[in-house]
Amino acid sequence: MNKRIMLLSSFVMIIMMSLSAQNLAVIKGRVDCGNVAYEKPVTAVFELQNKGRHKMTIDRVETSCGCISADYPRGEIAGHEKFKVQLTYDARMLGHFYKTAMITVGSSRQPQELVMTGNVLAELEDNAADYPYAFGNLRTDKNTIEFDNVSKGDNLKQEIAIYNNGTETLEPNLMHLPSYFTTSVMPERLSPGKSGKITVYLNSSKLRDYGLTQSKVNLAGTFGEKVSDDTEIPVSVVLIPDFMEMSETQKLNAPQLALSAEQIEVDFGGKSKKRYDITLTNNGRSPLHIRSLQMFTGGMKVTLPKRRLAPGESTKLKITAYRDELKRAKGKPRVLMITNDPKKAKVVISLTPNS
Repeated sequence: MNKRIMLLSSFVMIIMMSLSAQNLAVIKGRVDCGNVAYEKPVTAVFELQNKGRHKMTIDRVETSCGCISADYPRGEIAGHEKFKVQLTYDARMLGHFYKTAMITVGSSRQPQELVMTGNVLAELEDNAADYPYAFGNLRTDKNTIEFDNVSKGDNLKQEIAIYNNGTETLEPNLMHLPSYFTTSVMPERLSPGKSGKITVYLNSSKLRDYGLTQSKVNLAGTFGEKVSDDTEIPVSVVLIPDFMEMSETQKLNAPQLALSAEQIEVDFGGKSKKRYDITLTNNGRSPLHIRSLQMFTGGMKVTLPKRRLAPGESTKLKITAYRDELKRAKGKPRVLMITNDPKKAKVVISLTPNS
């Protein structure tokens, strides 16, 4: 009886180890690091996932040479959890490199392979200052697209400077454009080590509402490239009312918004969240309407008890900032209000978190 139980237990363990191997999925398993500097270690980040329901642990990571170090989760990985593995190459050999690591879970004999490639150069032009943001092998001068103070009918444009930091010719393009955007790219094919630009054109007549319109586009190095969070560029457009046709009498009797603050230095003081109150007062002669209340980024919660203020009336705008979420936010954390005050049709309250 004991022998049968032992055989059954061994059989179950073999099945569980096999399932662990099958449930280890590689989402991003190959990274081209592009051109890197001699003796300047370069790190590639890979994304994996436990696609099973049960916990798993990484049994071992075997790199192709001693010049590679690996950083990976040492504890249990929950079911369906995504996680990252980092490989760092010391870049002590000139020329093209092809380095691998084998990831094994649950003592399985079916490891998953991760690959990092690139080209080590003796002299590498430093483009970090001009192109600080990386999107794969493309580097850019900005990681957000913002159109402020847009009036209905405006046709505006913005340019994104791009640089090919890779080893192959790219065809840069923006994917998933909203209907109010079109783009052009110069040059259409970007050779390694060369720069160019992407121009984004805004047709404001296609915007429907006053206030903030937000979306996301993806910057790709080739057409049809798989998108991910790493390729996203947040987009924002602020459409404001036009008061040009107001008479002098109407302007004299208009509402007037006064705020106790328009900038907040957020000091978390070791806490995970912090709340601030801003007093809004109507110092004008007619009712004040807060037509729109929106946020440029996540990491905040805003509440406003009253959206309509009679002359002389006040209310408090409550802003709660969340430390960890603000650290992950792309773009500057700000709160936007659109009002019927012709002198303050658009109000932006900026939050500056402490380090």
